[in-house]
Amino acid sequence: MRTQTISIATRLPASVDTIWDKLQLISTLQYISAPYAFFKPVDNGDMKWREGETSKFRFRVFGVLPFGIHTIKVVKFDKDTLEIYTNECNRHVPVWNHRILILGINQTTTHYVDEIEIGAGWKTPLVSLWSFMFYKHRQKKWLTLLS
Repeated sequence: MRTQTISIATRLPASVDTIWDKLQLISTLQYISAPYAFFKPVDNGDMKWREGETSKFRFRVFGVLPFGIHTIKVVKFDKDTLEIYTNECNRHVPVWNHRILILGINQTTTHYVDEIEIGAGWKTPLVSLWSFMFYKHRQKKWLTLLS
């Protein structure tokens, strides 16, 4: 299957440690994703991202369009390299691989990158366009979260 990769970067007004701490929380994903996407855990337990673990979410686009169960497998969650890499998928998008890279610029500024590989067959260009807008939105919501 052919895939398409998009990359979006921004500077966040916070330290690497602050960003890293927030990246570990499911509530951060839920906050920065809304209203483009809503993720509700299939299991309602207290969740944190951990390398090697897989989580399943009920995924809704714009809060109203059910997109099925979205699976997120955490392949890498490494504070030493400041990298997170997940293999994600749902019935409409079999390949949704997401890499987050962060780099401290100074004590109060962090360079943040979302890199997403999308594979959805003939829908790949449409999903990639939506994903580009979604991740731009997420990065703006990071700014709100940090203010």
